[in-house]
Amino acid sequence: MNRRRTSKLKKSAPRFRSMPCFFITLKPLVLSCLSFLFVLQMKAQQEQMYSQYMFNMLHVNPAYAGNRAADNITLLYRKQWMNIPGSPQTATLSWDRRQSESNVGYGLELYNDQLGVEKTTGVQAFYSYHIPLDNSFLALGVCAGVLNYSASFSEVDALKSGDAMFQSDVSGLKPTAGFGTLYATDRWYAGFSVPALFSTKIKVENSGYVQTVGGDNHYFLVGGYLFTLSDAVKLKPSFLMKAVKGSSMQEDFNLNTWIYDTMCFGVSYRTQDAVVVMFELQLIDELRLGYAYDYTISSLNEYSKGTHEIMLRYEFNNVVQKGRRVLSPRYY
Repeated sequence: MNRRRTSKLKKSAPRFRSMPCFFITLKPLVLSCLSFLFVLQMKAQQEQMYSQYMFNMLHVNPAYAGNRAADNITLLYRKQWMNIPGSPQTATLSWDRRQSESNVGYGLELYNDQLGVEKTTGVQAFYSYHIPLDNSFLALGVCAGVLNYSASFSEVDALKSGDAMFQSDVSGLKPTAGFGTLYATDRWYAGFSVPALFSTKIKVENSGYVQTVGGDNHYFLVGGYLFTLSDAVKLKPSFLMKAVKGSSMQEDFNLNTWIYDTMCFGVSYRTQDAVVVMFELQLIDELRLGYAYDYTISSLNEYSKGTHEIMLRYEFNNVVQKGRRVLSPRYY
């Protein structure tokens, strides 16, 4: 989820300023830094980053599948680091469901993730089992799928013709799998997950030069608590901790305020990266709209105009059977 984009870019930029430009087109400095990242780092796609993770944790934690006893369809689009050519953009379409009388949840997700000349498309299936406890439940979940990673290195306009690094494109299919756990009461929840168990590395050999590109395992820890201040106002602080090999841990700290269970205003702080403002609006019982804006606080602030993320979620069968309790139905 972190994808190490911020931390690696900050490390690469100072080195680039003291080196000759590798590319013919003198784009803004950040574009060259991104291209420099493609050439020398070649770490490529990591897990997608979302600011509104607390409202749709399916991608973060497979145990979240079927968290609501209903059918949910969620559309999300994220455009990161506006005004920087080749900046990350992600689109996802996910669906999950669980019948109210069942302990089994399942779901499906399609996603497309782009970063410069790199592109990852994939599909994942989810399965979860909910174990009812006293006024709480424990959910165990798994996911599996396949992704296609591609990098159009031949499209890079290199200053040095015949550079072995840009002679051919990269493309390959890789399996994906993950697992997660989620424990929830009507007031708080906590979960741990590894949504990408496999390292999606692809071996590349161009004119005798061998390198690997792709992603590494990610580890997530999430939690949140609901404070009821009155019938009209509720507060829900939450956090997300992300860890991946080769990068420092990143934390998201969030505070959302719900008003009459209809409108939500929130703010988040992502360490070494951004301050986020967001809102959620329950348009009707079945339809929810969400928007988040990330204000960059890293060294990219000089070039980036922030990040926009929009989410639309529709819930079918928004009816709870008599006698069946749904825990925290609107808050996570």
